[in-house]
Amino acid sequence: MFDSLTEKFDSVFKKLRGHGRLSEENIRDALREVRLVLLEADVNYKVVKDFVASVTARAVGQDVLKSLTPAQQVIKVVRDELGLLMGEGEDNSLDLAARPPVSIMLCGLQGAGKTTTCGKLALKLRKEKRNPLLVPADVYRPAAIEQLKTVGRQIGIPVYDTQPGQDPVAICEAARHFADLNGYDTLILDTAGRLHIDQELMGELSRIKASLDPREILFVADAMTGQDAVTVAKAFDELLNITGVVLTKLDGDARGGAALSIRAVTGKPVKLVGMGEKLDALETFHPDRMAQRILGMGDVLSLIEKAESAIDRDQAADMEQRLRKEGFNLETFRDQLQAVKKMGSMESILKLIPGAGKALKKAGDMQLPDKELKKIEAIINSMTRRERRDHRILNGSRRLRIAAGSGTTVQDVNQLLKRFTEAQKMMKKMQKLGPKGLKSLMGRGGGFPF
Repeated sequence: MFDSLTEKFDSVFKKLRGHGRLSEENIRDALREVRLVLLEADVNYKVVKDFVASVTARAVGQDVLKSLTPAQQVIKVVRDELGLLMGEGEDNSLDLAARPPVSIMLCGLQGAGKTTTCGKLALKLRKEKRNPLLVPADVYRPAAIEQLKTVGRQIGIPVYDTQPGQDPVAICEAARHFADLNGYDTLILDTAGRLHIDQELMGELSRIKASLDPREILFVADAMTGQDAVTVAKAFDELLNITGVVLTKLDGDARGGAALSIRAVTGKPVKLVGMGEKLDALETFHPDRMAQRILGMGDVLSLIEKAESAIDRDQAADMEQRLRKEGFNLETFRDQLQAVKKMGSMESILKLIPGAGKALKKAGDMQLPDKELKKIEAIINSMTRRERRDHRILNGSRRLRIAAGSGTTVQDVNQLLKRFTEAQKMMKKMQKLGPKGLKSLMGRGGGFPF
């Protein structure tokens, strides 16, 4: 989502780095460009004005101007202020410390992704050892109830049985009673939305709030709508006193204005972000990490968390043991590929590695498309176990059979084997170089073989 913003910030800071020493004039010129970058990203005008004023006050201080690396100090100031703008230092965790069943009410306009977000949130809470119940309280939109039931079936989480035409407040009250009797500790309420704000919608949401007293009232905003999302969030907050915001479609190509403005305008924290269409693509929002992503610094902590959640410790230990015993062959490579796939798309993973996304973008032909990785996996799966463990036995007839079995061409098989051979050489170099092997190779332009 922030690719364009990251590129423009990088361009501004590159000019700063070009000066040996910085003057107040250099910094003010750079911050004028930062102001334009943020306005182009559809960030609220008042938010931009306050942000630039805060950065200027800190950046033209003597500590920055007299430092050995003033350009880096300015970048640090911008990073810090971006983090504060998005709520760094505040508690943005879900508050579920109450007598169960605890109610979480999701609200917002139609099309923002409330129903899907309900499913994602339920899955996330179950991973955190909670026992959620989904409640379809949108009785107006065609198939809304069925949509939530379908989502519930996909993730194996129960959905309270609701019928069109029922009163939404009565549904929520009955669902709470059902949850209390059946041991569910969390109610996730999927409320109705409209294409615009109207009195009927707001009246209904107010009655649900008065009846259930939800612990969390989360406004679901489509990040693709920019400033509109901020305006609507403010209106919902004025009526319902929302406790937080969920930004959906943060993996899209929106300019980022909503993500940067919504907390400053509403005063309410962004608690969760949707990072993809899959039902496990809902993440806790970390303002400091997001600031680093925007400035192209990567997000190693999120990468580690993704790896820990996707790869079982016993599995990882077994993989390490096999690598030591069998070496790096096509079979161990396939297993590593499958483990990495659980972490999400290659593009999303690379954006978390400092400098990797930019390096691959410049390389052009060194992309890691997910379709290409699926093809590689299909080719390896079409081999016998012996072939996967020793690719040197793959003669012409074997390659022809593998290509036919994987729905690819002999040229594809040959290309994979060529790249794999390069990867093997790289692995041997890394083992000789030790822990700093990968960093050293990347510094020499070794890059990724796949």
